Amino acid sequence: MIARVIVDVPSRQTDRPFDYSVPDGMADWIEVGSRVGVPFGGRVLQGFVIAIAAEAEVDRSRLKPVAELLDALPPLLPDMIELSRWLSEKYCCSWTQALQAMIPAALKGKEERFVGWSQDEDAGDGLPSELADWLDAASGKVKLETLLTKFPQHTRVVKEALRSGALVQQSVIKDRLSVRKVLTVFLEATPEDAAAALSDIPKRAAKQRDALAFMLEHGGPIALQALVAQAGVTPASVKALADKGVLALREVERERDPYAHRSFARTSPLPLTEGQQEVFGAISAALEAGEARTMLLHGVTGSGKTEVYLQSIQLCLSQERQAIVLVPEISLTPQMVERFKSRFGDAVAVLHSRLSSGERFDEWRKIRSGRAEVAIGARSAIFAPFERIGLIIIDEEHESSYKQEESPKYHARDVAVRRARQHGAAVVLGSATPSLESYAAASRGAGRSGETAAGGGTGGPPSLLPMPDRVGGRPMPEVSVVDMREELRDGNRSMFSRSLHAALLERLERGEQSVLLLNRRGYSTFVMCRSCGFTSTCPHCDISLTYHQKSRVLRCHYCGHAEGAPSKCPSCESEHIRYFGTGTQRVEEELAKLFPGIRVIRMDVDTTSEKHAHEKLLGQFGERKADVLLGTQMVAKGLDFPYVTLVGVIAADTSLHLPDFRAAERTFQLLTQVAGRAGRHELKGEVIVQSYAPEHYAITTAQKHDYDAFLREELRHRAVMAYPPYCRLVLVTMSHEQLALLSSTSEAFAAELRGLAEHEGLLVPLASGLPRALEVLGPVASSIPRMKDRYRFQCVVKYRGSIDVSALIRRALASFEEAPPQRRVLFSVDVDPQVII
Repeated sequence: MIARVIVDVPSRQTDRPFDYSVPDGMADWIEVGSRVGVPFGGRVLQGFVIAIAAEAEVDRSRLKPVAELLDALPPLLPDMIELSRWLSEKYCCSWTQALQAMIPAALKGKEERFVGWSQDEDAGDGLPSELADWLDAASGKVKLETLLTKFPQHTRVVKEALRSGALVQQSVIKDRLSVRKVLTVFLEATPEDAAAALSDIPKRAAKQRDALAFMLEHGGPIALQALVAQAGVTPASVKALADKGVLALREVERERDPYAHRSFARTSPLPLTEGQQEVFGAISAALEAGEARTMLLHGVTGSGKTEVYLQSIQLCLSQERQAIVLVPEISLTPQMVERFKSRFGDAVAVLHSRLSSGERFDEWRKIRSGRAEVAIGARSAIFAPFERIGLIIIDEEHESSYKQEESPKYHARDVAVRRARQHGAAVVLGSATPSLESYAAASRGAGRSGETAAGGGTGGPPSLLPMPDRVGGRPMPEVSVVDMREELRDGNRSMFSRSLHAALLERLERGEQSVLLLNRRGYSTFVMCRSCGFTSTCPHCDISLTYHQKSRVLRCHYCGHAEGAPSKCPSCESEHIRYFGTGTQRVEEELAKLFPGIRVIRMDVDTTSEKHAHEKLLGQFGERKADVLLGTQMVAKGLDFPYVTLVGVIAADTSLHLPDFRAAERTFQLLTQVAGRAGRHELKGEVIVQSYAPEHYAITTAQKHDYDAFLREELRHRAVMAYPPYCRLVLVTMSHEQLALLSSTSEAFAAELRGLAEHEGLLVPLASGLPRALEVLGPVASSIPRMKDRYRFQCVVKYRGSIDVSALIRRALASFEEAPPQRRVLFSVDVDPQVII
């Protein structure tokens, strides 16, 4: 049998598979998707089996044999091997990178090299006695790294012994983490025999008597550590009883359960409203049909999307199929986990980055072994190793966190649609504020077979499932917008407007709760006039310019336009020109000054870095141990607290003026989402939005909860500038330590790409209106022109129609891959980028 293997070669990525012969002893175990250790260049490296054949095109005797099988159960299913190939081709990454993205970190094995005696009886002759004695004490086999660390003075001697064959080297693949095993005590004898043995234990062996009495009373098995602690005995006394055959000590696998400290009261399905029932009916029809369908659930905040998810999953499980649920933020996970575990119990596995490596590994093993039927987690949970997927739910589908920023730079939404095609599954994209790409695609008609939400997929567009009303007929909260320019003119220089100050005081007096959002998103600052709200924008791209402090230049990173930074406002000549932005810690300090005794929970990167921090802080707020929940975007969505009656947005403009064509969309989404935290239950809600640009359509439409009005205005702007959904984008970033080399290579790459596109008849301006068109913009310096001592240039490819741009880019890159290492420019390709930096 021949195994075709993608080898994980350190320091270089490869798409080329290699053939290896399979030893007879492994033939019944190795499958497609298995991890194996294979000899490669004098070492043993990890590889992934992508195919198995009975015959090879080359002489089998010339093939090297597989050295070891790393897993009894393949970590990758055959459909995931096919998915990984699609992933590497679509996102222009290596096959190895795509495969590595699908397995937990614990299985990303590393090579360990051991040194031992050869079979030669005189192998130790000539070695220093201290080194030979140490090798003998270690049974003739030690890690090479350990040997050289302990005897650095004998490095040359060891190398010479390896060359001569006196010492031999062996490589093995070791996982970064193993299954947790706990030494456990069992009652080996029958209760009658154990009772007899207890009476025979002499009084001087009191610890043995206590240990055996405990086991007789409580049965077993029990972890040795727990027995020692609870019975007040010693490990030696337990071992003595094991030597007598009364007890037994065995290593038992013990899973690391991240929710072992929690109990979840089981819940039953709730009655559905008419709107929920219509949506559930559409999802049910898709599940019953067993065909790949994509649906966009556009439900306002508080409309009961989660209950629809739960009942849809219940139907999916009743069909003996499995479900994946993606959430965008770690902060959403505690409440979602509670709802899902309360409904489905131990059938739920949780996968997200705040779990320890061991916990994440064990949750993944729970899925792979078939003991979990529902996986809930962040972006990478889309690769949960299920064999019978029936339903994939992406909650808050508009969130940019579903886009991976490291290679492979996949979007979980597109991967979900692809996996659904493989399994004949339904995909539900849920949001109160759908992305423009998803909504525009859904507006084109009912969808089957999974077009990606971005509009360049493999079938029809997603179907639209509206839920326009809140559960119980509760009204949407009233939103008022405060013009902070007027506040400044009236002498109020506080970060809190007078109306927000009064509203906070009123909630404190009534014993109700408030949520304060500091709308701070993005990496860069912008220049704004505090007197009139003027922001410098690019005359060619209709987006704000990024301020470069060192050169005092405002630059557009889409087209390269640059201009000097103004010292006075070009609009009103005010000198109130400054950076815009306020930190959450400063807001917390200001709250303490204005409202003595106020209880504030602050949620940001600093306060949520510890494990279970989100769960702890949100739990405290839910128990009304705080008056105000203050945070960044993690407090803006998915949270449901009955006593929250006020939402305040400190600065609505921060994301509005970032150098990003999606800035208005993200501002509208964030304001709409955070407004939805107020008045979700019996108490009436109020929202106060502070802004220096209250007339901007993103803010005025959010004030009215009017998604359709925002959509019309934003699409008009996108159409004029030819941005998604009227085209698609690919960002190619190039970097090198030498600026001159990077500049020339970037120009050569852009010319090569344009030449290939022109040869295919694709190099047509998007403004031409032709159904197939492609433009290459740049190269220009990236918005962060130097990162980690490497200069960075970028090209943006805009295209429309059924064009395989990824294949075109891979062809263009091929001519640059053979450059000498010192002149090799690093290329990074981002298909459908969410942020251009």
